[in-house]
Amino acid sequence: MKKKVLVRAPILTRSGYGEHGRFVVRALRQAEETLDIYIIPTPWGKCGWIYEDDEERQWIDTMIKKTALYQNQTQGKPNYDISVQVTIPNEWENLAPVNIGVTAGIETNKVAPLWIEKANHMDKIITISNHSKQTFLDTVYDAVNNQTGQKVQLRCVKDIEVVHYPVKQFDDVDLKLKLDTDFNFLTVAQWGPRKNLENTIKWFIEEFIDIPEVGLVVKTFQGGNSILDRHYTTKLFNNLLSKYKERKCKVYLLHGDMSDKEMHSLYKHPKIKALVSLTHGEGFGLPLFEAAYSGLPVMAPEWSGHIDFLFAPKKNKKAGNEKMKAHFAKIDYDVGPVPDHAVWENVIEKGSMWCYPQQGSYKMRLREVYKEHGRFKKQAKDLQKWIHKNFTKEQQYKKFKDTLEEYVNDSENWLNEIEDIIKKYE
Repeated sequence: MKKKVLVRAPILTRSGYGEHGRFVVRALRQAEETLDIYIIPTPWGKCGWIYEDDEERQWIDTMIKKTALYQNQTQGKPNYDISVQVTIPNEWENLAPVNIGVTAGIETNKVAPLWIEKANHMDKIITISNHSKQTFLDTVYDAVNNQTGQKVQLRCVKDIEVVHYPVKQFDDVDLKLKLDTDFNFLTVAQWGPRKNLENTIKWFIEEFIDIPEVGLVVKTFQGGNSILDRHYTTKLFNNLLSKYKERKCKVYLLHGDMSDKEMHSLYKHPKIKALVSLTHGEGFGLPLFEAAYSGLPVMAPEWSGHIDFLFAPKKNKKAGNEKMKAHFAKIDYDVGPVPDHAVWENVIEKGSMWCYPQQGSYKMRLREVYKEHGRFKKQAKDLQKWIHKNFTKEQQYKKFKDTLEEYVNDSENWLNEIEDIIKKYE
C-alpha cells in the first residue's frame, strides 16, 4: 500500500522556502508509484507567488486540490503516514506518525528555545547548511523542570541532516537591460535589516563616487513585487541616492517578478561582473549560490551558510595535497549582537549574534575586483567547476532520499523508484 506523504510548504511562493518546498516535491514525485503525495501550500511573509503556468505548476495544483478533497472527505482528520514540513521550526507540528522538519535554519549564532522544543518533537530535521546544523547543536539553554524543580538543559537531541540545493541550468534570455556602464556589480537582496542593503549601496557610492564607468545593479523589493511595493521601494532608493547628488557612478534599481530563467540570465549578463553581499547572515544564500555556479565572482563575508559552497579545493604544491580555499573576495567582518530592531520573537533571539561586514574591507574589495577582475573571474570559474561537480541533482536527491529511507515501508522498492531522479534530471 502506498505511503501517504504530506508536504506542507510555501511551495507557490517566490522565496527561499518556496524553492526548498519545490525541491522536496520534485524528489518525492519521482516515486509516485509507491508514494501518495499531498500538498498544503502556505504563504511566506509578503513574498509574491510564482506565476509560471508550466507542467510542474499544473501538477502541484492538482495535488493541492486532491489534498483539499481528502481533508474534506475525512472531515478534517486525514491519516497521513509521513509529514514533511518546510518552514521555520516554530511552525512545525505533529501531523502524522512520522514528522520531518525541513528548515533553512538561522543566520545568527543561536536558535530560539521554541525552535529546540519543536525540533525535539520531530523525528528528523533536514537543514540547508552546516552553519544552520551547527547552530542547532551548539545552542543550549538552562531550564527548570516545572514539576520537579530540577535544573535541566534544553538542547536539540534529534538527528540533523544537511541537504543542499542542487545546481540548475537554464537557457539565457535577453533581459533588455539598459545599462550605461560596462562594469557593474550586482546585489540581490530584500530591503530589510538582515541584508544590510543600505550600507551596500552607500559604501559603493562612496568608493566609486568619481568614477562614471562603474555601476551597481540593485535587485530588491521591500515586501513583495507589486506596483505598490515598487513605489515604496523606489522612494527608499531615491531618498538614499539623494544624499549623493555629486556622484558620477551609476546605481540601477531592478524591481519586479523575474523567472528563474531571467535571474540566471542576469548572473550571466556581459555587463554584470560580480555579485556583492554585505549580509549579516544566511541560512544558505540562494542568490550567492546561483551566482557562484553561474561563474560570477562573489564578494561576501566569511560567515554563515554560504561558506558551504564558496570554498573549493586547491592544490598545495609543497605539501603535495589539496586544501579547501576561499574562492571568493572575502570581506572582513566583526561579530556582534543583533540590534533590537532586528529581533524577531521566537526566531531571531535578543542577545544572539550575527556578522557586521567592515566598511573599509568592503571598499577595498570593490576596488580590487574592479581593477583585477581577470583574477577573480578565473577564481570564479574554478569554483563554478567544483560546484557543478559536487552539487548536482543526483547527489542532492540521493542525500534527501537517504534521510527518509528508514521511515518508508517497502523501502527497497521505494528507493529504486527514487533513483530514477538521477536519470530524469541528467
